[in-house]
Amino acid sequence: MASSTSTITATMIATFFLLLLPSFYAAEILTNRKSSSLPRSDVDLLEFPLNLEYLEAEFFLWGSLGRGLDRIAPNLTQGGPPPIGAKAAKLDPLTRDIIVQFAFQEVGHLRAIKSTVPGFPRPLLNLSAASFATVMDNAFGRPLVPPFDPYANELNYLLASYVVPYVGLTGYVGANPKLQSATAKRLVAGLLGVESGQDAVLRALLYKRAAKKVAPYGITVAEFTNNISKLRNKLGRAGVKDEGLIVKPFQGAEGRVTGNVLAGDRYSISFDRTPEEILRIVYGGGDESVPGGFYPKGADGRIARSHLKAKRT
Repeated sequence: MASSTSTITATMIATFFLLLLPSFYAAEILTNRKSSSLPRSDVDLLEFPLNLEYLEAEFFLWGSLGRGLDRIAPNLTQGGPPPIGAKAAKLDPLTRDIIVQFAFQEVGHLRAIKSTVPGFPRPLLNLSAASFATVMDNAFGRPLVPPFDPYANELNYLLASYVVPYVGLTGYVGANPKLQSATAKRLVAGLLGVESGQDAVLRALLYKRAAKKVAPYGITVAEFTNNISKLRNKLGRAGVKDEGLIVKPFQGAEGRVTGNVLAGDRYSISFDRTPEEILRIVYGGGDESVPGGFYPKGADGRIARSHLKAKRT
């Protein structure tokens, strides 16, 4: 009886002190307890996507609302630096409505991951118009004049949105078979479902405009998507895992269509990517050990840091 009483007392005292702690530290303790039951490899694979989720959350929040995580959910940044160059985009009401929904979905994804694994502070992100302009210049192999500005109008913003979210989707597909625990598999399946939905909406909005020429370049929307996809394949260095909105018939579903509103392999199964392939793409240089692109100082998490460390040594 005495032992039982002392246990209850100890639990009450521990709970009391937990309540006195700042919310950040209390949440960190609880998170560490939750992640302690996960295999180390699962923790690493769940933390890595935070890099992409941070980027998408900030890009969608700023684009639709003109403010980011520091205003919407500052606790989720864990003190990480604010993004470079992010700003409100000139969007029509429908596009803004959709992007606002995406933005808060990404906030939810950050919460979901951080409630399962410890996570890390928001890395430095370069979301400037110049950063996206560099991607587009590389996609076409020449400077676009004037430089591409993702925030100039809704079409440019949708094309810029085509650049990143799909990469995260392929990462979840690649991570899923490597996960060991049911908790991790359930979380990734849920994240993948919504990320896939976002990609489908973006591709459908662009597919409707596939033949439209993007001013002032005289280049169609379909050409933009095809070139961006080719660039990601080139940077990823792992074959074809990306397709634009219009493909040759043999690449379409069952080899019978040229429309490609959803990308997939010969069996219409989603492509997969490894963390290394993703880093090669988002760093913009095809090397997982050399930061750049959207991550001037590199991505975070044990997987990303291991490649940065390997480069230094």
